[in-house]
Amino acid sequence: MKKILVAIFCMALSIVKAQNDGWNIEVTDNSEYTGLAISNGRIGMLTSPKPLEIQHIVLNNVYDIDPDLKVSQILHGMNFGNLDMYIDGEKITEHNISNWKQTMHMQEASFTTSFEFKDKAKISCTIYALRNVQYTGYIDIKVEARKRLDLKVAGKISIPKEYQKPTNTYQVLKDVETTMPILQSKAMSPFGKHLVSTSGTFIWHAINSSREHKRPELTHTINNDYENTLSFEKKIAKNEVLEFAWTGAQCTSKDFSDPKSESERMVIYNLLNSKEVLLMQHRKLWSELWEGDIEIEGDLTSQQDVRLALYHLYAFGRGDSDLSIAPMGLSLQTPYNGHIFWDTELWMFPPMLLFNQDIARSLVNYRWDRLAPAKQRAINYGYDGAMFPWESDDTGEEATPPFALTGPFEHHITADIAIAFWNYYRVTKNKVWLQEKGFPVIMEIADFWVSRVTENVDGSYSINNVVGANEFAPNVNDNAFTNGAAITALNYAEKAAETLGIAPNPKWKKVAKNIRILRFSDGTTREHSDYNGEIIKQADVNLLSYPLTIVNDEKSILKDLEYYEPKLSKEGPAMGKSIFAVLYARQGDVANAYRLFKESYVPNQQKPFGALSEVATSNFSYFATGAGGMLQTVLFGFAGLEFADEGIIQKQPVLPKEWKSLIIKGIGPEKKTYRVE
Repeated sequence: MKKILVAIFCMALSIVKAQNDGWNIEVTDNSEYTGLAISNGRIGMLTSPKPLEIQHIVLNNVYDIDPDLKVSQILHGMNFGNLDMYIDGEKITEHNISNWKQTMHMQEASFTTSFEFKDKAKISCTIYALRNVQYTGYIDIKVEARKRLDLKVAGKISIPKEYQKPTNTYQVLKDVETTMPILQSKAMSPFGKHLVSTSGTFIWHAINSSREHKRPELTHTINNDYENTLSFEKKIAKNEVLEFAWTGAQCTSKDFSDPKSESERMVIYNLLNSKEVLLMQHRKLWSELWEGDIEIEGDLTSQQDVRLALYHLYAFGRGDSDLSIAPMGLSLQTPYNGHIFWDTELWMFPPMLLFNQDIARSLVNYRWDRLAPAKQRAINYGYDGAMFPWESDDTGEEATPPFALTGPFEHHITADIAIAFWNYYRVTKNKVWLQEKGFPVIMEIADFWVSRVTENVDGSYSINNVVGANEFAPNVNDNAFTNGAAITALNYAEKAAETLGIAPNPKWKKVAKNIRILRFSDGTTREHSDYNGEIIKQADVNLLSYPLTIVNDEKSILKDLEYYEPKLSKEGPAMGKSIFAVLYARQGDVANAYRLFKESYVPNQQKPFGALSEVATSNFSYFATGAGGMLQTVLFGFAGLEFADEGIIQKQPVLPKEWKSLIIKGIGPEKKTYRVE
């Protein structure tokens, strides 16, 4: 098929179509269930197969302590997303409903569960993590009565049992004639680090004002110290439809000096705004995010898979937060404790930099905000400059469990950060940011690598005793990716200095030119000085060809691909084969590229929605790192996009025979569209 490349300005976002199309994933079987994260970049709610429930809520950048490893751990908040519903005195459960269906609406970032209760009612429940009111969730409920019903609904705040000193209250606040019923729970986080406050209330869409006499009577019940409820009862006539919402807000002392009052204010804000206004603002913000989109014609499965990956990266990030994205985003507390790894800079950042420079700015500013502890860490280990932690939390200090060798030795993270910083400048051309934030970080990283290398008798430089990207090989010398990333960071430091009219440190260039890249006798790049063909966890050497350009001739690229692909562990992470797919696409081998694209994520998809887990043998998801790898195959492989000093360019796109066309929308500050046919 002939490939046609056209760059045009982006067009309007597509209208949502029927269910189970390119924007909606509909499922009816929950016999095996891994949920999706309904998130707004600040809170994440994990869906549940059970009616009117979510599994838990994750709070971004709020850390307590891992009870087993005694390192920091992102906090599971109080759960305000569960309701109890009774019809004619019988509680609705997963065991007494039929025609269960769930739909992930990616375009508007909402999640609907619908079901029937006997022959009495049809019920639907749609969950939103409001993008516009970022510490809140909104649950919209519709009850369609098929018979006369006695309905009872209880909204709940459930406090994790590990929390300390829980207190539960209910009060009706009043200002002039406006009354505001507020259910509230407060407690200290499990190890007493933060005060957490959660407020909730019901919203009645049919009531224009919130005067007390127009509402159903509300009953407050404290079931126990860890469950606070607010309920109402209502008789519904046959064929009558009742629509209402439950909203919750969760604030902590990490972000607010008075989380109690702020959680109340946010719930009141949702209570006294109409559903139409709140959801219009939420949808508008998501519409702006989806200006960056990928359209695949001719393959609905790939379209849904790719959009679900892009949805999760958008859902886990915010352009106004200066926060980063953990490997599991805001879906899970474990594994990885919500810490920030190289996963952000190498895997998630490149797609975000193409599509959304605001989120990309937050990701790099997260590291800028933690430059001071990185500089102190370098001093602590006897180096110059800045040495960023392998696992970072809110403090910016090393958060890796002490038993893991990655903490003291996986140093390529520091180079990865410099590479992301320079790419951010290349795309945005924001020289003020480069001067104030970008270059200070890049410079300190370059100085670190100058102090980190060891000079050899022949004048070359080695980087010894590291853990590389292939973590199966700890404490090795001259690891390929570590050395290549250091070379690239040093070269970028020189470019950044020259861009600002600053004389670069001459040691940067000298060291960069002389760091070793090892090879076998036949020219294949050697992963490290002791490497002799062992199984590898994930791509390491091949990263020198993409995203780096250290190994850049076709013969060497193919030689490394053919040598290392058979060495990839079957238990490796989801993104491992993405690099191979990108490289084959760039060599014009679209068949191998598409094969590896599918192998990079399909085995890791979990039923029923296709949520990505890190490895095929687990159901920990959603694995945002794998999403980043999958998206890079499409963007930097099939679409042929590339970061260059002049910005975002396109080289040689290729189209899998399984697809009719590939359209990439909203690329770069100009929001260009690239079409491959």
